[in-house]
Amino acid sequence: MTSTPAPTLGLAPIREQLANGVTLVVKQTPTQPAVTISAAMSAGSLCDPLGAEGTAHLLSRLLDRGAGTRTVDEVADILDLHGVSPSITVSRHTTTVTLDCLVEDVDTMLDLVGDMLRVPRCLDPELEVCRGQLITRLRQDDDNPATRALEAVMPLLYGEHHPYGRRPKGSPETVQSIARTQLLEFHAARFAPDGLTLVLVGDIPASAAVAAGTRVFGSWRGSADPLLAAANQRLAPGGPSSRLPPPAAPARRRLVIPMPAKSQADIVYGFTTIVRSDPEFYAYWVMNNVLGQYGIGGRIGRSIRERQGMAYYAGSMFEAGHIAGPLLVRAGVNAENVDRALESIEAEVAGMAQDGATDDEVTSAKRYLVGSLPRSLETNAGIARFLQTIEQFDLGLDHDRTLPGLVDAVTVEAVADAARRTLVPEQAAIVIAGPYEGS
Repeated sequence: MTSTPAPTLGLAPIREQLANGVTLVVKQTPTQPAVTISAAMSAGSLCDPLGAEGTAHLLSRLLDRGAGTRTVDEVADILDLHGVSPSITVSRHTTTVTLDCLVEDVDTMLDLVGDMLRVPRCLDPELEVCRGQLITRLRQDDDNPATRALEAVMPLLYGEHHPYGRRPKGSPETVQSIARTQLLEFHAARFAPDGLTLVLVGDIPASAAVAAGTRVFGSWRGSADPLLAAANQRLAPGGPSSRLPPPAAPARRRLVIPMPAKSQADIVYGFTTIVRSDPEFYAYWVMNNVLGQYGIGGRIGRSIRERQGMAYYAGSMFEAGHIAGPLLVRAGVNAENVDRALESIEAEVAGMAQDGATDDEVTSAKRYLVGSLPRSLETNAGIARFLQTIEQFDLGLDHDRTLPGLVDAVTVEAVADAARRTLVPEQAAIVIAGPYEGS
């Protein structure tokens, strides 16, 4: 076991690396007698085998439906007895189990989480229930203009065969085809101790939390199947595909998804950006806040929603990860306003690329981003999310203390440079989903 000393100020979490590769991150917060347990595996939808998209999402739905020696009913009874409702989420890079429990229930809950991650049963009756639930969700997504537009822009930006260009939850057809043996093979290949980051935050001494985590996960000797691991390596976080940039942006791309029965059209107007480790990340973060987040949606929201009154929502999102992520401008409008909304988006994007942001805009955005940090760390769950992020991207245990300085150091010139590098209308990918008759 190796340990990293905690910083002397700020959150000051404790980090321990077990001999089998499990990473433990612990923060004691004595404000209430509760603990948040967050267990993240480096196995997200990006790792789905080709032709079996949806594998990670389907497996995630089975983790609490029978694990170890416990049946689905026994798992449910334990959770109900202790008043715990776990949240199991899948991103492109991770599968995360999160729950809140009382201090006296930590050992019991850790035992259960350990079984969920190490030995999910994936029995056929439960598999068919979860398969049906996921297929129903996918069909609901297919009937949602906002989801259709968001999913369709990714293959335009990255290509259909790039890990980010595939549907993260799969399709009804791929999910229907996934067999139990495939789920177990995926689990064997992707769920291993050196891929686990366990975060505990709450009213528990760091030494006790480390001891509890070590008791449950320290003996885990499972390892990935070499053949399956090799087959999936190119889709793994940190594997070759994770280091590939997105395809070079070709000429402007535009896709219309007709959904005539809907009352609203959803627009996504996107670009590829940078990886999270890029030193310019903070300039991009500020730039996106000015463009589509500050106040009620930054420049985009003020133009389309506030001044012109033609959007149900309008703004932008920026996601930098292990692969250069997207910056997406989004708006939901009446179909009659689609062309006007696109013209307004184009004007704001081009204006930001040409002129950058003003001193006042950059100052306000930096003040907002720094000021929101304490609010995000007010709860155990918020601290746990923050610690998972700094571990995933190797940001350092003192990131809560260094972050304000990193943001404050962003200059107007750096924001302008980020905008010029990224916001190129001639290279935009545009998707419109809804009752729109244009092309």
